[in-house]
Amino acid sequence: MIDAVPAPGRRFRQRLMGICLGAGLGVAALVAANAPAQARGPEGIADVAEKVIDAVVNISTTQNVQARGGGDRQTMPQLPPGSPFEEFFEDFFKNRRGPGGDKGGSPRAHKVNSLGSGFIISTDGYVVTNNHVIADADEINVILNDGTKARADIVGVDKKTDLALLKFKPAKPLTAVKFGDSDALRLGEWVVAIGNPFSLGGTVTAGIVSARNRDINSGPYDSYIQTDAAINRGNSGGPLFNLNGEVVGVNTAIISPSGGSIGIGFAVPSKTVSAVIDQLREFKEVRRGWLGVRIQQVTDEIAESLNIKPARGALVAGVDDKGPAKPAGIEPGDVIVKFNGKDIKEPKDLSRVVAETPSGKTVDVAIIRKGAEQTKTVTIGRLDDLPEPVKASAKSNGGTVEKTPTQKALGLDLADISKELRGRFKIKDTVKGVVVTGVDDGSDAAEKRLSAGDIIVEVAQEAVTNAADVKKRVEQLRKDGKKSVLLLVSNGEGDLRFVAVSLK
Repeated sequence: MIDAVPAPGRRFRQRLMGICLGAGLGVAALVAANAPAQARGPEGIADVAEKVIDAVVNISTTQNVQARGGGDRQTMPQLPPGSPFEEFFEDFFKNRRGPGGDKGGSPRAHKVNSLGSGFIISTDGYVVTNNHVIADADEINVILNDGTKARADIVGVDKKTDLALLKFKPAKPLTAVKFGDSDALRLGEWVVAIGNPFSLGGTVTAGIVSARNRDINSGPYDSYIQTDAAINRGNSGGPLFNLNGEVVGVNTAIISPSGGSIGIGFAVPSKTVSAVIDQLREFKEVRRGWLGVRIQQVTDEIAESLNIKPARGALVAGVDDKGPAKPAGIEPGDVIVKFNGKDIKEPKDLSRVVAETPSGKTVDVAIIRKGAEQTKTVTIGRLDDLPEPVKASAKSNGGTVEKTPTQKALGLDLADISKELRGRFKIKDTVKGVVVTGVDDGSDAAEKRLSAGDIIVEVAQEAVTNAADVKKRVEQLRKDGKKSVLLLVSNGEGDLRFVAVSLK
């Protein structure tokens, strides 16, 4: 039901609207006048843009692409015999001129151009951008804000962080920008992105820091700044500024079903960028630290099995025989919770801090071993010094098939290692333990991706040598009221991992 109320006259409505708007504007002006400068972020964007825009450049690349067989010639569609379109399509595809000007479209090389963004970090012509912006380019040009174009050379690239350093010879004085402290960014803080979206030239967008330390699974050192500042195609390699005009990130990726901004953009934090760029500038490559361990997540089940509360750290699944961790006394089953004074909450944290540590530096590493915390002293190596992995050769069992007795535990068929099993599952001679010969469908072991050919090396951090040992140990843990059992599992090559399997 609608109440019948007389509509106000036009003059009354205008007067009422004027009062409302006036009141609204008055309140807004009052709020703005009394708000702190940081909260009035948009008012400072013009000043930031004016200050730094001449340091933001377009990156234009050219790549020579050799046409595949048949060039760009399209394939004639398959038509039913006698189709009225058959003659038309045959004439079109056989007689059309190809990209080289000849009939039939013979193969011919052509150039592919692309545009991205970058920014000047020194007045002598060093430019930072993304590696994917200049990857495979035959020619790279830097285009300044005033339209000046200069040929640029690659100083160095780092694919793991998707960063690149370029150098060009300036014909006139340049405007350069400095890196700020990305660790000081707060959620909700205003940031400004400047770049070359959709090849439109220098474009300014603004937004806030939506999140920090984002892992989007693009590389081993993911720790992105997430922002809702509009980032689109062509913004890659461009800078993300704070309101002081300092670079706090390099715009690198977006999440979007359409390719346009939906308010989810990611930037490499300046802390990572500055460390990588300094090394590219000095060495033309990135020299990362190396600990020599394979690590995995400490799940709640694994934490319960290891008596670690709360679940945290990086679980050491394997130690390289030639790595720095081995002589320091770090072992599989140790949980690294602190590295060089920095807390390790998850494996990614360890990967990043180790990579940032110079080789040759001696650091303290805090570990938890069988519920007790210990400190190990490690001299960090260099990641590039990793030895080539040794591939195991399969050995024939001579065609003989032995009947293998098995034990049943945890939904697994378990057997002692034999010559026949080593041959069947290609298990290296150096691998010791108990072989999994079968896994029950629907079991927790199957859910944890245990499979035939895996080798159980330890049960609850105690070595096992035969199937009966595994069954006995599992039964004892059930009697002790444990909810899960921690298994150290190897593949045939000797690569280790920890798996927590439910005892229910």
